[in-house]
Amino acid sequence: MKSFVTMFMSGLASVFFMTTHLHAAEPGKGEPQAVLETDFGKILIAFDPDAAPKTVENFKKLVKEGFYNKTYFHRVIPGFMIQGGDPNTKDDDRSNDGMGGPGYTIQAEFSSRKHVSGTVSMARSMDPDSAGSQFFICVAAAPHLDRQYTVFGHVVEGMDVVGKIVSAPRDRMDNPLKSIYIQKAYLK
Repeated sequence: MKSFVTMFMSGLASVFFMTTHLHAAEPGKGEPQAVLETDFGKILIAFDPDAAPKTVENFKKLVKEGFYNKTYFHRVIPGFMIQGGDPNTKDDDRSNDGMGGPGYTIQAEFSSRKHVSGTVSMARSMDPDSAGSQFFICVAAAPHLDRQYTVFGHVVEGMDVVGKIVSAPRDRMDNPLKSIYIQKAYLK
């Protein structure tokens, strides 16, 4: 009986240690979070600086500068993702949506982080080091993007908002028929 109690207590202590250790290693813990106030509600993003430190710093810098304010989600693909962060969406010319950036690019930071529902990742062209400001939020698993795009965070609140955005009527180029704005982005 004594050995059973000892084994049970040892096992309980191990589980407690592993649980607290895993919780402490949670990505974004203690980091500021980004809030995107959209036409459909708020999206709260937790950062993952362990996976992509330079990308996280770049995104936070752009948020602080007000870069994302009054931009809209220019690409929505049901079952896949929503994409935003293009400053060209601030003008009336929809033909240039998806082609803009901050005037510089950042180096890719590929990691083992998976593209699953809620993943926030940098959009880019064919050049892996071409990301700047555009990002996308996955609404489903997209394993074909793993280790190909820089994952830098995940949605912790507001996936219902993301769901409304991805379900918006769109044209055959996956552009929403009615612009869905990020009215304001800020850190909290």
